Amino acid sequence: MSFINGFKAALSKEGAVAAPGYSRWLMAAAALLIHFPLGQAYGFSVFNGPLVKVLGSSLTSVGWIFSVAIICLGLSAAVFGKWVERVGPRKAMLASALCFFAGFLVSALGVVANSLPLVILGYGAIGGTGLGIGYISPVSTLIKWFPDKRGMATGLAIMGFGGGALVGSPLAVNLMKYFSEGSQYAGIPATFVIMAVMYLGFQLAAVSIARVPFPGYQPAGWVPSAKEALHISSNGADDFSVSEAVRQPQFWLLWGILLLNVSAGIGILGQASLMAQKMVGISAAAAAGFVGLLSLCNMAGRFIWSSFSDKIGRKWAYAMYSGAGALAYWAIPSAAESGNMTLFVALFALVMSFYGAGFATIPAYLADMFGKKEVSAIHGRLLTAWSMAGVIGPLVVNAGRDYLVKNQGLADAAAYSTVVYILGGLLVGEFVLNLFVQAPHQIQSNAHLPDSALQTSAN
Repeated sequence: MSFINGFKAALSKEGAVAAPGYSRWLMAAAALLIHFPLGQAYGFSVFNGPLVKVLGSSLTSVGWIFSVAIICLGLSAAVFGKWVERVGPRKAMLASALCFFAGFLVSALGVVANSLPLVILGYGAIGGTGLGIGYISPVSTLIKWFPDKRGMATGLAIMGFGGGALVGSPLAVNLMKYFSEGSQYAGIPATFVIMAVMYLGFQLAAVSIARVPFPGYQPAGWVPSAKEALHISSNGADDFSVSEAVRQPQFWLLWGILLLNVSAGIGILGQASLMAQKMVGISAAAAAGFVGLLSLCNMAGRFIWSSFSDKIGRKWAYAMYSGAGALAYWAIPSAAESGNMTLFVALFALVMSFYGAGFATIPAYLADMFGKKEVSAIHGRLLTAWSMAGVIGPLVVNAGRDYLVKNQGLADAAAYSTVVYILGGLLVGEFVLNLFVQAPHQIQSNAHLPDSALQTSAN
């Protein structure tokens, strides 16, 4: 009994308080360890073909596994965000790890039972819930450890999610190949179990090293601004709760910004290989390399551009993501028509880096707007935009292409060019929404600041 009580105490928020001398970079490592396995979701498509054959289902039906996972990611992040804030990173990370682990095991059972609904329940619903809880679990703690580098810190963590498929996809392919010999299930159940155990190990390591800052923590040599000093001295009393934040127009502007940013990028991720083959005529093997490059740019953009946002400010960063991103989208068809492969690849790489940056910078943008006290809960509510974008983005690319080919008689290359112009238009909408964002602290908190602090904050 004493062991159980000690275990519960260690998992609690109070039991996770760091001792002086704890390196905040260990919390950054914990965030990477929790996010990297979850990023395997981006590479789940490698299972689609084998699952179609084993389960005797259509590709459209199997595609619901990933769709349900993304929907549950957004919903669970919204529903459990407040709980994550209350219990702290350790308990939230453990819950995420166990859900993701259980999701793989239930899916393995579903394959053996020849039941697609059971696979959807496992990876889609249970695993997707783990995705959502795990995605937001380190955010608030990281921002508290890195008040001087919010964009860099959240970018570093979310970079792990973006890069998870780079390892997860080839790992899954090789495991299925190894276990497929003599298996009527194409090696899928064994692959699910092995990946579940491996990923659980990474995530338990994250739980063990995660810590929250001790009271009064500030980075060495950091001098907070007048507004930041107010939040520190009032112990966050001036920060917004999640219920207050969702009543602010700024929250819904940021929700729309994330919706449009993700909608423009996620459709590309799903069809990048085919688009490259049809627009510039490269081989399937070369297109696979192209997709890998885009994944690297997606991952790198999460760290590089979100870190850059610490220098130029979040509003200017999103103006760059959307403004320069729209121009890059609109230049892609011309690059394809001219046969300029280098420019074609560079433009796609740029827009994918902005796509990743949009994910990574949004927690810091939220902290700038609403403070850090309940930023994980606020971030969780915002991620419902990701769930909706997971439907809108592929619909624009896939249904848009089909309509243009079947109803308008366009060739594949011309149809995809038109779709790309539409995606650029979504980023123009993002650019416009970003123009209207201003910090609610400037509206509501200025009354609490002395005149000298007001002048400093304005500057």
